[in-house]
Amino acid sequence: MTATDLALGTLGQVSVHAHDIDRAEAFYRDILGLPHLYTFGQLAFFDAGGVRLYIQAVPEDGWRDSSVLYFEVDDIATAFGALTDRGVKTKGAPHLIHRHADTGIEEWMAFFEDSEG
Repeated sequence: MTATDLALGTLGQVSVHAHDIDRAEAFYRDILGLPHLYTFGQLAFFDAGGVRLYIQAVPEDGWRDSSVLYFEVDDIATAFGALTDRGVKTKGAPHLIHRHADTGIEEWMAFFEDSEG
């Protein structure tokens, strides 16, 4: 295989750091409703629509910001309302990011904090 032959497949796993694995597991399972695959020590795994979400508890001296997750939803206003009803701390209301000139399709975003802030 040469460099020009490379063709990456679909995204298989995303890694996120946590201070407290039990708190993070409860948030992703109970608040976001992601299917919990398994927990092994300080590692928890979830199914995020066919992409595995890997959450790893790290000590304070190893802490660094980790991935930002972008979830697709059918209705952003309804999803935003459901998350706020569940007590999720949001960072502002849904807002238009981009409108595609060729199709008129709009891309909207809203941001919220996970169990680790």
